[in-house]
This record gives sequence, C-alpha cells and structure tokens, in this order.
Amino acid sequence: MAENITNNEQLYVQKEPFEYNGRTCYHYYIKGVVRGREVKIDVAPPNKDTDMGGYTVLDIVFGDADRADLIVEPFEIADEKTKQVIKGNRYIVRTADEDGKVYECTVKPARTSDRSLLNMLLAE
Repeated sequence: MAENITNNEQLYVQKEPFEYNGRTCYHYYIKGVVRGREVKIDVAPPNKDTDMGGYTVLDIVFGDADRADLIVEPFEIADEKTKQVIKGNRYIVRTADEDGKVYECTVKPARTSDRSLLNMLLAE
C-alpha cells in the first residue's frame, strides 16, 4: 500500500460547494502551510478538460464526506531508448464507507502553480 511521503502528517483533499448554472458543484483542494504561509492547492481530475465525468467520480469518492485522504504514490518510468528515468508522484483521493469498502480516484494539481505548491508542501 502507498504511503503519504510527507513528514508522517496525513494530508487531506477537501471539498467546498459552489453554485454553477443553478446547481451545486464542488471545488476540491488541499490546505497546508509552506514556510509559515497558509496555502490552498486546487486539485482536479487528471483529464479535466476532456473528461467531465472525472468530477462525477470525485463526487462518488467523497460521498457525504467533506474530506478524503490524499495518498502520494511515487513512481519511476525508464525510457528504453534513452535509459533516462522519469520520477514523479501519482496522487490518489481515497475514502472508505462504514462497511470498509474503499473508493478512490486519481487527481492532479489543477495548475502549474498548484503543482509547485504541492511539491513544496510535500517537502516540508
């Protein structure tokens, strides 16, 4: 099972409602402190521009909860031709219902600035 790679502090993805075209939608984010400054890091489904169903999956993962665990899964991919190794993190949002059934989906930082802030937060 993947571990959260921050200093043993569990990070959470939170949701907050907003109104759009007369219906309630949700904004997903991570709150933290980087160098003594509070930050709010937006996250989104991996293909938010082309796969609008990604938000439906997030809604299902969250259910009635206002927050879900953020799981950080490091990965490495080796390019067979160049032998270069690409390293990064995969971000997973995970909840479990009262029966212990696990619901999860991947997310990514919404913008380049969110990616930078998340990397800083993970390094704290």
